[in-house]
This record gives sequence, structure tokens and C-alpha cells, in this order.
Amino acid sequence: MKGIINNMLVDALQNRIENHDFPFNHWTVDQPLSELAIDEVYGVNLPGGDVIFDGTRAGDKTGKNLLSKLRIFVEKNNCKDLPEMTKLVREMQSKKCTEAVSKMINRDLTNSFVRLEIISDKDGFWLEPHCDIKEKLMSSIIFVNRYGENENLGTDFYTPDLKVAKTIPYRNNYGYIFTSEVNSWHGLEKKKIINERRCLQLNYVTFETDWPVD
Repeated sequence: MKGIINNMLVDALQNRIENHDFPFNHWTVDQPLSELAIDEVYGVNLPGGDVIFDGTRAGDKTGKNLLSKLRIFVEKNNCKDLPEMTKLVREMQSKKCTEAVSKMINRDLTNSFVRLEIISDKDGFWLEPHCDIKEKLMSSIIFVNRYGENENLGTDFYTPDLKVAKTIPYRNNYGYIFTSEVNSWHGLEKKKIINERRCLQLNYVTFETDWPVD
């Protein structure tokens, strides 16, 4: 994939990141997105319709595909309409970024793939405590909150006995990174969302997507 790389994420990984070891090893990162990227995240029209809130993001706990999903993945069939997200994908594919992330989380990203997802959580959404699947080598959510949603809408991290240990603040252009491990429990308690909880999910995964790392 050809195009311009912004390197905002790499710069944040090098200069605006903080490591935490409670309740499990994770990092918070500040200002990883350009203002144009945030504009684009807000500008995306996500699918509407009836939504089922069952404690999962897919809304398919029953095994039925009942959710009109309030999210989209950045893929080759829509990337021309998402130039800033495409730049971010390209940055994540780059050797500079994969080496920085690999060193940080101590996971081999060779032969992995990038998965990028724009999400809009509406009032009523919650996420039961869970640990990510092992196929997710890196899990990251970057929040966009320009319009004053409560900072307590950030992701909740749990102790092994599933008590809330901390909440990552839902601040604009701020987020977290971790790798799936035993007791990396996280979710979202039931909270009031005034308008929407919009965010960007960044993953390196072992299964195939449109975006292999370089």
C-alpha cells in the first residue's frame, strides 16, 4: 500500500507513553492521532438501526446476528473514503512502528496483520469483563472526546476477582495499549453516555486482514 505516513503514532510511542503494572501490564498513550484523523473518525457515518446491548461488542451473545453494528473496519473496499485512517494503517504496517510496539509489549509482530476499527458506542452499551483472544497480539483503544462526554466512560480494568481496579480516562486523543495475557481483564461498566462514545480500536492480529505488516 502506497501513500503518506504521518508518524504521529510512532512519535507518541517514543515520547508520550507511560507504563503501568496495575492491575496488569499496560501503557497509556497521549496524542497519537492527528487532528485530521480525529476529524475523520467523527465524520464517518456508522451503520444505524436497532442495537442489542448484551455485554459484547458484537451483540451476538445468543449466537444470532441481531445487531446493526455501530462500527466499521478500515478495509481495502472503503479506504479511499478514509484517507487519514489509511495513513494510520500504513504507519502501523511500517517497520518503525512494528519494531517499537514489538519491543514494548515483547511480542513478535512478524507476519502479523493490522486491524483498524472505528466504533460508536451509544447509551446502554456495556462490555462484560473479558480477556482478549490470543490472536490479538496488541490491543489498543484511542478515545476521541471533543464534545465533553464524561471521562469515566473510559475502559475499565479489573483485578483477577473482577473488581474494578481503574478506569482509563475517556480523554480526547488518549488511550491505552496492552497485549493479551492471563488476567488482563477489561470491559465497560454500565454508564451514562450522553451522545456517543466514539473511539478507534487498533490491533495487530495473527489472522489475515487486508493489511499485512511490511
